[in-house]
Amino acid sequence: MRPVRVPAVASAVAALALVSGCGAAGGLESAGEAPSAVEPARLWPDLPPASAAPYDYGEGETARIPGITVPDGDVHRLDPVAVAQAGLKAKTDRDSGLDELPDATVRQIRACRTAPDDCPVLAPYYFDLTGDGRDELVLGIRMPGRQLAVRAYRADEGDRGDRGGLTRIMSTSDAVISVELAGRDLILRAPSAISGYEYRTAWSWDDRQQAMLATRDEILRAPERREEADRDRTSSPSAPTPESSGSAADGR
Repeated sequence: MRPVRVPAVASAVAALALVSGCGAAGGLESAGEAPSAVEPARLWPDLPPASAAPYDYGEGETARIPGITVPDGDVHRLDPVAVAQAGLKAKTDRDSGLDELPDATVRQIRACRTAPDDCPVLAPYYFDLTGDGRDELVLGIRMPGRQLAVRAYRADEGDRGDRGGLTRIMSTSDAVISVELAGRDLILRAPSAISGYEYRTAWSWDDRQQAMLATRDEILRAPERREEADRDRTSSPSAPTPESSGSAADGR
């Protein structure tokens, strides 16, 4: 069937009717001229590019957890304390040194069965961080100085020859204000040295690295309640420091 040609005059009339209708009640209205796009300017373009990162922040570092099997690939069936204890013997795929826990925390983890009140392993959380339809295990471990280690674990896939195993796909620590989930990202909020501000780091799954990466790190104005706490602490040196452990990480 041949296409029907619309006369140019009819097209023009239709276009005019469409434009005139934009000004009707409830129709579209002009927002003014759009700002011109400005091409970013590159500073010091003659500088040679860096060939290696100056620091290793542990991003993309993973570790197979020895002695842990995941029944039916379901991390809900794992004992969080057993995972934390087995993780003390794990070998990372590259040694950044950032996965190490303080000696006092290591001793507490090993003694979790006999001294449960001093066990630093917090209640676990379960989220689908990778988008594959299966939950990952997220653990928080309290450390001295109100620091918190946050770790995520993924059940290994059978086609990698690791059926039933467990891999740590994220390990970081900070003096966190809170740990939150946004979509599939883990958001860590930490205090800044600047009063009234805080750091927020988003950790996201990267399929190429098969690990969680710190994909966004920013410093932002803290919520007003945090600013008030900062002002109170500054004006009253004897006031106790507010608790820094995140409510999202401790299961309360």
